[in-house]
Amino acid sequence: MPAITPHAAFGRLFDEVGSVDCVGVEERVAKYTTRSIKKASKVKGLKLAVSMVDLTTLEGKDTPGKVASLCQKAIQPHEDRDIPGVAAVCVYPSMVRHARRALGSDTAVRIASVATAFPSGQAPLKTRLAEVRAAVADGADEIDMVINRGAFLAGEFAVVQDEIAAVVEACGDAALKVILEVSELETYDNIRAASFIAMRVIRDGDFIKTSTGKTSLNATLGNNQVMLEAIRDFYLDTGVAIGMKPAGGIRTAKQALQFLIAVKETLGDAWLTDERYRFGASSLLNDLLRQIEKQKTGAYQAPYYFSDAAESY
Repeated sequence: MPAITPHAAFGRLFDEVGSVDCVGVEERVAKYTTRSIKKASKVKGLKLAVSMVDLTTLEGKDTPGKVASLCQKAIQPHEDRDIPGVAAVCVYPSMVRHARRALGSDTAVRIASVATAFPSGQAPLKTRLAEVRAAVADGADEIDMVINRGAFLAGEFAVVQDEIAAVVEACGDAALKVILEVSELETYDNIRAASFIAMRVIRDGDFIKTSTGKTSLNATLGNNQVMLEAIRDFYLDTGVAIGMKPAGGIRTAKQALQFLIAVKETLGDAWLTDERYRFGASSLLNDLLRQIEKQKTGAYQAPYYFSDAAESY
């Protein structure tokens, strides 16, 4: 039997999952930017976005002290106790134990850790799985993994799927977020196809995620929409509810509200929770806090009024 070429493999996959109407996607997301949210509804949306942030530090110079500061801000982002804590702190595996110590057990803030040779994914599978197991053993509640983009682009979809399934097993009870790295997938059709490959082997309550934040193109309303529609279609087919995490490039409260509008209009209110939607954009948090303060006082606080606990990714 002749080998299946990458072109033929992609053709078969697109036939299975369907292709993307690129013009339709761009027209739809353009409408999200025209929506207007006012007063109480805006404050509610801003606080909801705060509760969905994965507050992140992913630097070579990370220290236990920096991680401890990150955790304190995660628990109480602002002196106003009506503002919720964030969903999670996200750190490298070596910092998980320090985050666990700082957070303790009496908090709803989760610990997420990037693993599987983040951001490249270019390490032997055995090494990637060992990293996942170590992070979970040290106290990670969630793992953010990167897929094998080289295998995907070569049409080796079974390899990609088998590796994701192996990570699911290594996670145990920890939730998994599967990073597609959309900029390297290049097309909306590829993003939709990769979403389905991941969703077929992850579990109800796991996530698909746009980006590592380490490439030139990260989360956009367009690629977010393609993935939301894939989640919707998969849920209608299977009843399995997969979460979504756009990451990188979302820096303003205005952008965050547009992403939440997309969620509401595509997936409905059931996805408007940190159990099913996250923002991987730590620099977003301070702008959300500024906007909440603006709604309360009528004046903008200077950016330095809110401490910078971490950089965005």
